[in-house]
This record gives sequence, C-alpha cells and structure tokens, in this order.
Amino acid sequence: MDHVDKVLAQWRKERPDLEVSPMGLIGRIKRLMLCLSREMEKTWAEHGLNTASFDVLATLRRSGPPFSLSPGDLMATTMVTSGTMTNRIDQLERAGLVARNQSPDDRRSFLISLTDKGFSVIDSAVTAHVQTQEKLVSGLSDNERRKLDALLKTFLKDFETS
Repeated sequence: MDHVDKVLAQWRKERPDLEVSPMGLIGRIKRLMLCLSREMEKTWAEHGLNTASFDVLATLRRSGPPFSLSPGDLMATTMVTSGTMTNRIDQLERAGLVARNQSPDDRRSFLISLTDKGFSVIDSAVTAHVQTQEKLVSGLSDNERRKLDALLKTFLKDFETS
C-alpha cells in the first residue's frame, strides 16, 4: 500500500458516494513528476543550470545549426510569456551562454544564439540529463516503458489538442 492508496482509503471511508479512483491515477502522476523533477534538477544544478535555463539552452541546441531562434520561436517552444522569456534570455546572456544577434533577414528583430560556452554547457548537461533519465526509468523493463509511453501519449493527446 503506497501513500496514494492511503489517501484513497481515507476518502472512500469519508465519502463512499464518490468514485475516487481518478484521484489515485492523477495523484500518482503528480507524485512521480515531483520525484522525477527533483532528480533532474540535481543534474542541471551540477552544470550551473536550473529548469528554465536548461529548457532554453536545450531548445536552442536541438534546433540545429546555427543554434539560433527568435525570441518568439523560443516562447512558442517553451510555452512561457514574453516577459518570462526576456528574463531568461537576460540571465543566460549575463552568464555568457547565449548572445543576442541581429537577424540577417530583418534588421528590426534579433535572434538568440548559443555561445561557444553555452554550446559546451548544454552538450555536457544534456548528456548527464539523458543518463539521469535512464537511471530514473531503470526500474521498468523495455516492454513496460513502451506500454507506459503509449498510454501516457494517449492520455496527453486529449489535453494537447484542446
């Protein structure tokens, strides 16, 4: 019996009129995400990063050469507001991990680009991140991973198409 089972048992006792099984599923997903996030944050911190900085740098790195995106493209990919993105870019620029460069296509706009230092930091961090994630899912067999991935993809699809 895990923590969620105990919570469900309490609700079933106090409110037998409610079907609380969805609470169990969502509670476990929430608790799992907290555990996973804590471990991934430790890895990012070892590289001087946090969730926000890793997100921006990883987005630039996986965009491929020249590892540059407009602030609007970064906002769309990371799903944050313009104010939040500006703050993240400012912090990363101060750390020497990104640079603002004038867009060659439009002199009125600029691109956010990985610096050499930023490229090195994110490549090292993403390698460690993948190793951490592998460790985090090591308790599941390959078959269990595929099944869980398929189920979560189906579940998530309803929310991402809304």
